[in-house]
Amino acid sequence: MSIGIKIKKGLDINIKGAAASQDAIVERRSATAAVCPDDFPGFVPKVEIREGDAVKAGAPLLRDKNYPGIKLVSPVSGVVKSVVRGERRKIERVVVETGDGGPSRLDNGRAAADAAAAREFLQLSGLWAMTRQRPYDIVPLGDAEFRDIFVSGFDTAPLAVNPAGFTAGDVKALEAGVKLLSLLTSGKVYVSRRQGEMLPDLAGAEMVDIEGPHPSGNVGTMIAAVKPVNKGETVMCLDLPTLRRVGTAVLTGIVPMNTVVALTGSEVTEPKLVKTVVGAEIAAITDGDIADDHRHHRLISGNVLTGVKVEADGYLRWPYRQVTVIPEGDDVDEFMGWASLSPKKLSTSRSFPGHFLFKKAFTPDARLNGGRRAMIMSGEYDKVMPMDILPEYLVKAILARDIDRMEQLGIYEVAPEDFALAEFADTSKLELQKIVREGLDYLRKELS
Repeated sequence: MSIGIKIKKGLDINIKGAAASQDAIVERRSATAAVCPDDFPGFVPKVEIREGDAVKAGAPLLRDKNYPGIKLVSPVSGVVKSVVRGERRKIERVVVETGDGGPSRLDNGRAAADAAAAREFLQLSGLWAMTRQRPYDIVPLGDAEFRDIFVSGFDTAPLAVNPAGFTAGDVKALEAGVKLLSLLTSGKVYVSRRQGEMLPDLAGAEMVDIEGPHPSGNVGTMIAAVKPVNKGETVMCLDLPTLRRVGTAVLTGIVPMNTVVALTGSEVTEPKLVKTVVGAEIAAITDGDIADDHRHHRLISGNVLTGVKVEADGYLRWPYRQVTVIPEGDDVDEFMGWASLSPKKLSTSRSFPGHFLFKKAFTPDARLNGGRRAMIMSGEYDKVMPMDILPEYLVKAILARDIDRMEQLGIYEVAPEDFALAEFADTSKLELQKIVREGLDYLRKELS
């Protein structure tokens, strides 16, 4: 028995550079790997190692100052190469040089004994930090009590790749993960899947079949359609690869730190799937696959809507699923600039021919294509957001720091990624994801 949901609002953005096949996965070794605390909002890092220390994959590198049991762990076995700090000694990343040696082993014998054991197991293994809680879209507090747990089983972001099939071993690991997570909630573990895709029913989980355009794959869309978050309630959110890691760790005592990354984008000569490690070097993933066309390139760890801009010598950032390469656009000399009526320009506005050609694959660049201006109450956000909120009024309440109004308009339900499509379509060019992130952080600080 499953829940069926059909999403009508949203938008699938068709971009050139999709990985054509999942048959061949290229394996690439990274000389170093890094953990970046900024990828884990709400986690206040404290270093547990020193430069030159030998570590095993899965061994703790950082702990949370507020909840010392919550760890960030090493992606590889080797030697700690550097602890990179920024302004005011903020920890920007910990870099580990890949060496020899097996992974760290956890005591998985009692992991599923009770809720306390499951909580301790997840926190020590680093898997707790790979999940999020709503409200606030942060790493769950160490003592958080969850009403329900939601697992996003597929990704609908531009150029995202989803598994083509699941082996018996995959299903066993996923079900072991569901069993462990169910100890943390008095409610249900919900797992979404795209209608008609290959993910089978998982024992112990409530399956949610979702049909519709992006953002139907976002966990926020599932929560809003199944059981919204109200004030005073907390839910845990994670994706399918994290659920598989949880299950594998329970079954074997080893947290798998390998990941399959989709190398995509119009500036990639041959888009493909790359098997590497969590936090791998971007240069190792893109090695020899970026077009030599003398154009400036934008490298994104993630998708074009929610990803993080990285440099060629940067590292793969959480949630470790995709690397996208598109033109930067700062070296383009275009007649009429952003106002050009070229049919090659991707736009949701009927003022541009590209609006009527949305099924073709476009080659967008990273330009803003216009200037920031006062917020226009046009209803644009509502067209691409399937959640039952008033997004424009919520954004205004956040900017005004009006806590009562923010609560009334549904701030506890949302995360920055839920506003990514609205940011893409926004005529005012507002940084909506940044605004929502700052609003959530402000609310948490004021109410703590």
